[in-house]
Amino acid sequence: MRLKHVWLNGGLVPAEEATVPFLNAGLHYGLGVFEGIRAYRTARGTAVFRLREHIDRLMGSAKVLALPPIPWSETDIVEAVREVVAANGFAECYVRPLIYVSDGSWNLDVGAGKASLGIAVWEWTAYLGQEARELGVRANVSSFTRHHPNVMMTKAKISGNYANSALAKSESVRLGFDEAIMLDPSGFVAECTGENLFLVRDAALVTPPTATILEGITRDSVITLARDLGHSVREEPVSRDQLYLADEVFVCGTAAEMVGLREIDGRKIGSGRTGPVTRALQQAFSEAVHGENLRYDGWLAYVLDPAQERALA
Repeated sequence: MRLKHVWLNGGLVPAEEATVPFLNAGLHYGLGVFEGIRAYRTARGTAVFRLREHIDRLMGSAKVLALPPIPWSETDIVEAVREVVAANGFAECYVRPLIYVSDGSWNLDVGAGKASLGIAVWEWTAYLGQEARELGVRANVSSFTRHHPNVMMTKAKISGNYANSALAKSESVRLGFDEAIMLDPSGFVAECTGENLFLVRDAALVTPPTATILEGITRDSVITLARDLGHSVREEPVSRDQLYLADEVFVCGTAAEMVGLREIDGRKIGSGRTGPVTRALQQAFSEAVHGENLRYDGWLAYVLDPAQERALA
């Protein structure tokens, strides 16, 4: 099924009309912020996962980048996401809101421009490949370092930041790997190119602290799920060699969801395939996003028409 509608600056437009001028400082300088969100099929219809939290982070990113005033509230954007998902009729899809400088700011003064907002959706299934969930993927430690937090703002999903990820991912793929692990400026493990990272040692989870990473919403969900399953979770610095000695290593993010790393820098991790703790968390995550565990129903924003909402009220 192809994309039919995009939400652009206040309403739905046909997808082919959702264009921006070539002379656009947001495009030329990477002056934009975005979110990656997923909508899932549930027994009650399509639901967007942790929509409020994603839009809150979107607006936080806009604040960090000091974008011009945005003429829509968080509630407006939440409803716009629901509208565009419903309009395209996808039972499951990836959602991409983007706030960008659409006019002005050619002198690199971000606040001197005008902000626009677009929201697109598309069907996007296995980000790291169809077999990744079960078998795990191969990764290497990149030669590219994750941004220093005072060089680029690491708490914001700024469009221009992702040149760093693209360089690392492209290098790893050309070397025969599936994903890149990036170290922070101090030489500790930060995250992958589009995912946060966890180690499992003796059924306990360890994940790098938030100082130099993007504070992932999937990461936060995994921490909650792991603790609910009885695992301890620690946030502490992780060295490169600790990766090799872990029982399991997995990555998580909206696009990738949860995927194990079976090999890092040519070293087999654990059994060399997705481990039992990762599999249990994958199952718990799947149940949560598909509305199969009512404990996490508050994480779901259902995409319903008014009649359906009244019937379920």
